[in-house]
Amino acid sequence: MANIKSSKKRILVAERNRLQNKAYRSAIKTFTKRFQSAVDDYKDNPSSDKLTVVQNSMSVTYSKIDKAVKEGVFHRNTGARKKASLARILKVASAT
Repeated sequence: MANIKSSKKRILVAERNRLQNKAYRSAIKTFTKRFQSAVDDYKDNPSSDKLTVVQNSMSVTYSKIDKAVKEGVFHRNTGARKKASLARILKVASAT
């Protein structure tokens, strides 16, 4: 354990930031899984209602990824890669 007061403060701040970053990453994984399940439902039975659910899910996931990049949780290229992956999944699903 650190002896210097500022070091102790930095340890606390680093732990708080780690937990916030972990929450962002976890939320993005959750939204991605929800998007994937919505796309799978759409592939099984295409309809305009399910397409709206897929688009809303994609929008929410994009927003969360953008926010994580803005907060510094992800590098901007990582965020772009994750969004491109989602777009690719939707493109394949809508093509079939």
